[in-house]
Amino acid sequence: MHKTIPEAIELANGLKRELLDLVEEIDIVLCPPFTALSEVAEVISDTNIQLGAQNIYWQEEGAYTGEVSARMLLDAGCKFVIIGHSERRQYFSETNETVNKKIKAALKNGLSPIVCVGETLTERQANQTFKVLDDHVQNGLKGISEAGALKITIAYEPVWAIGTGKTATSHQAQEAHNYIRGLLNKMYNKETAEAMRIQYGGSVKPENIIELAEQQDIDGALVGGASLKIDSFSEIVKKAAAVKK
Repeated sequence: MHKTIPEAIELANGLKRELLDLVEEIDIVLCPPFTALSEVAEVISDTNIQLGAQNIYWQEEGAYTGEVSARMLLDAGCKFVIIGHSERRQYFSETNETVNKKIKAALKNGLSPIVCVGETLTERQANQTFKVLDDHVQNGLKGISEAGALKITIAYEPVWAIGTGKTATSHQAQEAHNYIRGLLNKMYNKETAEAMRIQYGGSVKPENIIELAEQQDIDGALVGGASLKIDSFSEIVKKAAAVKK
């Protein structure tokens, strides 16, 4: 919940200027608040920077005051939507069941879901990380076909690393990403698991992006606080683009 419409336009214009040469090499998606979606869409319309929303509701339309449908997001220019972010789970009672409904609604309408999974500090300290990932991935993606799965990005975000300044070590992040890839292999097949994008989210910043991006199973980053400033976000993108695997 950052940026008024003018502030979002200013940020989008700055990122467009800084990243114009890189948009052919790396996929960039901006996910501003609902109020700024259409304005940001206009700013980035002549680039390969794409637009995403931060949430979605699974019904097509109706008496659901305060909610936003897939059709509304498409109309605003979105191609992506974040689903099941840990803050949605923590503060707004998101469950695997609601995440699953939202994924299906997004896919049905041609939106690409960015699905967030990850454990809390208490769960990690209790050695329940893999159990939580099992739960989030298998139940969140329940009933999703292989074709649908290929349109999904999984974002691993250890809740204890979001907004805390703590980042999972590259080893911790790689271990979790590798486990998720193994789950996808069991749920679908090796080809699908290899093709699906798994991002890391959790205090990503210019200082740690290279080490994270170099890991075999980390395919990108879901950037939080560092995405709110032109210099820090553009530096993250530039450094990630320079990593060759």
